[in-house]
Amino acid sequence: MQSRLRVPRRVATAATFAAVILLAGCGGNLGDQGSEAAASYPQRAISLLVGQDAGGSTDLIARAAADPAGADLKQPITVLNKPGANGAVAAKELAGAKPDGYTIMLFVGSLAYITPLAVASGEVVDIKNYEVVTGLSQDDYVLVASPKTGFKTVKDIVDAKREIKYATTGVGTGSQLSQALLFSQTEVSATAVPFNGGAPALTAVMGGQVDVASVQLGEAQPQIKAGKVVPLVTFAEKRPSYMPDTPTAVEAGYNVPVQQSRAVVAPKGTPKDVVDRLRAAFQKAFAAQAYKDFNAQRLLTPNEVDGATLLRQWTGSLQTYRGLVEQYKIDLSGKS
Repeated sequence: MQSRLRVPRRVATAATFAAVILLAGCGGNLGDQGSEAAASYPQRAISLLVGQDAGGSTDLIARAAADPAGADLKQPITVLNKPGANGAVAAKELAGAKPDGYTIMLFVGSLAYITPLAVASGEVVDIKNYEVVTGLSQDDYVLVASPKTGFKTVKDIVDAKREIKYATTGVGTGSQLSQALLFSQTEVSATAVPFNGGAPALTAVMGGQVDVASVQLGEAQPQIKAGKVVPLVTFAEKRPSYMPDTPTAVEAGYNVPVQQSRAVVAPKGTPKDVVDRLRAAFQKAFAAQAYKDFNAQRLLTPNEVDGATLLRQWTGSLQTYRGLVEQYKIDLSGKS
């Protein structure tokens, strides 16, 4: 026969009350374990995914920011290159990572506001599916030609009245969009030749494989100074102070305002305390003189805004570029 242990009601009530007091002392719920983890963050190295090849602009920016930010966090931030599909490969890996702040990514803006215009809806990477830690910087594109072409202005290209081959840094990039818009508006017959980054695109221009290429100013500047390529026009909204003699596309009469932007993001669901700690660390990095000098040397414009501001910027860019692509009936898929 089983026996039952009866607990007096007064004893049970007292035990229940004590349990409530204990939980209240712990914050009222077990979720505070996450808050405690966030408070002690970070306890080990952090991985910073980069969706582009080592040695390119995005990779160099990631490394320049990672070192001082890691110093502030007292844990190293290790850059891991995961190139492919303008950063989509790295972004998908990040989406599947644990949202604990130990895996983050340097996200290029073109993946959020240009690539969606070039790929099927199922392949689109939506920046709203991530936690934006901070904006970093933005840079402009410049159209360059080999001196052998004789091109010094966009008008020279139009007057050539021949088929033009232009190098891009890949499908769904600002390099591709800027040239597609320009040649559509000038009614120049042109064929895109995609490369995997600015360095090979520049090499193709200098080697005569293509006539022109749109590349980021920081990558093109050394070759411009060396006289190996000629700047024809920039796609900045206003003439850059470091290239005062090169007109913008708008000044030349064409509506082509295309820029690249970058941000640090974390997986969706990363605790706010962790996101805030990361942002504080990168703000310390932005204030470091070595990082400021890096931006100046690479011709980068600081865009060290918070997540909400960055989302507004990138959403606006997507709307603008979608309107231009529809207006000029441009196909960025690379299939036509």
